[in-house]
Parts: sequence; C-alpha cells; structure tokens
Amino acid sequence: MKLILAGIVLILIVETNAQWYNFAREAFQGAGDMRRAYKDMKEANWIGADKYFHARGNRDAASRGPGGEWAAEVISNAREWTQEITGRGAEDSAADQKANEHGRSGKDPNVYRPPGLPDKY
Repeated sequence: MKLILAGIVLILIVETNAQWYNFAREAFQGAGDMRRAYKDMKEANWIGADKYFHARGNRDAASRGPGGEWAAEVISNAREWTQEITGRGAEDSAADQKANEHGRSGKDPNVYRPPGLPDKY
C-alpha cells in the first residue's frame, strides 16, 4: 500500500513539473533553427538581409519554448560578443541585438526583410 501511494505521489509530482524535461529538446531544436537561419543567410548572400535572418532565427528558436528561447539568446549573445571582440562594429552589433530581441519576443521578422529577397527565405 505504501509503495502504491508513493508511486501515485511521484506521478503527481512529475506531472505538475512535466515541462522540465522538454527544455533540452527545445534548446537543441532552437539551436537548429538558429543554424538554419545562418545557413540561409549565407546562401542568400543578400545585401541588407542580416537583420531579417537574425530576427527570423530568434523567432523560430524562441517559438520552441523556454529551451529554444534560451538557445537563441546564448547563440545570439555569443555571436555578437565575438563580433565586438574582433572589432567589427559596435553599432552593427547593437542593431543585430535589437533584431534578435525583436524575433525572440515573437514579433514578425518581415519588418527587417529587404526588398527583393527571394520568397524561399
């Protein structure tokens, strides 16, 4: 009887905190979303599309849940930190971070979409 009661309590505890095990999966999938956006940006090679791909990658990753949002933030911050360390423009980095936050908040990345960018992206 005690074993059954302990099992029921354990199931109730796990069910109330069921989201904890999704975090790693969401983070992994979110990192994939960020990778896809980066790959698309390189493939498109479109002048002025950088902010669009930043916003899109962050939006896609954050839509996965808390793990995806975390992955998007970590990856975005690491990229911008690297860019600042190498001296490649603090102003551009700040604009990229604005696009990153825009995407992570779930807003439409198309506000950053440059004219003429193929519909594929």
